[in-house]
Amino acid sequence: MKNPTALLAAALLAATLSGCAGAAAADPATTATANPVTPTPAATASEPPATVPAPTSTALTLLETLPVRGRAPKTGYSRDQFGDGWKDPDRNGCDTRNDILARDMPDEVKDGPCKVVSGTVFDPYTGKTIAFIRGNDTSMAVQIDHRVPLSNAWQTGAQQLSFDQRVQLANDPLNLIAVDGPTNGQKSDGDAATWMPPQRGYWCEYVTAQVQVKAKYGLWVTQPEKDAIVRALGTCTGGEGVDVGVTIETQPPVEVVPAPAPAPAPGAEASYANCDAVRAAGAAPIHAGDPGYTTKLDRDGDGTACE
Repeated sequence: MKNPTALLAAALLAATLSGCAGAAAADPATTATANPVTPTPAATASEPPATVPAPTSTALTLLETLPVRGRAPKTGYSRDQFGDGWKDPDRNGCDTRNDILARDMPDEVKDGPCKVVSGTVFDPYTGKTIAFIRGNDTSMAVQIDHRVPLSNAWQTGAQQLSFDQRVQLANDPLNLIAVDGPTNGQKSDGDAATWMPPQRGYWCEYVTAQVQVKAKYGLWVTQPEKDAIVRALGTCTGGEGVDVGVTIETQPPVEVVPAPAPAPAPGAEASYANCDAVRAAGAAPIHAGDPGYTTKLDRDGDGTACE
């Protein structure tokens, strides 16, 4: 005869196993109520994902938004198409050249509120440290470069801008930087396909600024230029250029009101062959708008000649 205790234990075990099976087969509705889960419908090939990642804002991404076209003829180009000399677009009372010199020199010395007369430039194009001293024979040691040259801008869409928009482009701090004069002369109006700064470590920032300017003013790039920019962006960390953020979103250029030039004296007429003649006449320095002022006398293009 079997042990009654063993029979009772076997019966209890069978009842427990039967209860587990019953729980596993419980009503799905009951289970969902206890542990609510929101079902996610399967996406189809024709449906976009529920969340679209925000676009990155690297220079490479911005470059891809620029049209690629051939370079237009240079017909009709002159520096005057972008305004006669430096203006004062931010209306701070100082022309753009002096603003950029002051921005790019940590130790600028001024004569008055605007005119930078000396300082130190750390040239990113060459890696040189340049001592700037204003003067007829020394000012050209430091020049203000248009990272997108005005001639290049003219041939890649600026012909279609209004005159005020072109003046804004020529005076936009985003496109300007104080650099070594002779090196800037070597660049001339070259784009990224024909000229890059000798200092390779600056390539990333250099072409990033070019892309920003072209996007801001609705300009295009040529295919060789785009290829060169892509290669230069490969020197950036991550290979796509710095995060340019929202500050470079394409925007309509701001209307520029040039600073009024001093009115010439009534009936006065003058003509000077050179600065020696200006000084001999006691007219030095001579300012834009003064009788006898010409851009050929103003070698550094700051609106004041024969300092």
